[in-house]
Amino acid sequence: MSRPPQILLVEDDREISHMISRFLCDNGLRVVVAGDGRAADRVLQDGRIDLIVLDIMLPGEDGLSICRRLRSSSPVPIMMLTARGDEIDRIIGLELGADDYLTKPFSSRELLARIRAVLRRTGATAETAAPAGPRVTAMSFAGWRIDSGLRQLHSPQGVRIGLTSAEFDLLLVLCQHPRRVLSRDELLDLTQGRSAAPFDRSIDVLISRIRQKLERDPRDPELIKTVRLGGYVFTPEVAPA
Repeated sequence: MSRPPQILLVEDDREISHMISRFLCDNGLRVVVAGDGRAADRVLQDGRIDLIVLDIMLPGEDGLSICRRLRSSSPVPIMMLTARGDEIDRIIGLELGADDYLTKPFSSRELLARIRAVLRRTGATAETAAPAGPRVTAMSFAGWRIDSGLRQLHSPQGVRIGLTSAEFDLLLVLCQHPRRVLSRDELLDLTQGRSAAPFDRSIDVLISRIRQKLERDPRDPELIKTVRLGGYVFTPEVAPA
């Protein structure tokens, strides 16, 4: 049986949480609201959550700390809500493993579109929530193996490497466009379906995180090269696996 994706909204402002949850429910999603980190933990223990919308400014444990703690034990996608202009918080959130961020104030429609985009990338839509027949598309590069069906990455030694959904999506796009210079705008469009805002560093942060997991020396990368004033290029040959 298919089911609507379930969203955990961690927001302490009751008026905002009511408005968001009602809009998302009216558009085919299920929403559970938690006012702080402890309430969010109880929800995550009791039920299946497909995506977390997490405000940074919370009573007690803040959103960045919650993101760090959740990411160490769970692959569930996380979208951060940040105050306008708080670029440092957005960068830290991405470095901690958040999959996307949205700055306040934002429109409900933009939030819905971004949630749907993340759910599509992670396969947690209502259409795909039910088990489907096997459909595996795997590629190999420099001894590594990436499987877009299972959304898994294995090292040359056969070890499964943990990636956030945003990291996986970006690496998959690089594998699909090897030896081609891709700008930050192109990478954002291919992975998240949006254009880069001025000074948007989300792609740079994700590239840095992927390099930490793939490269022998992340400070002197061989697989993902930076092209000055251009973007990034994925250097290895990619073949079906």
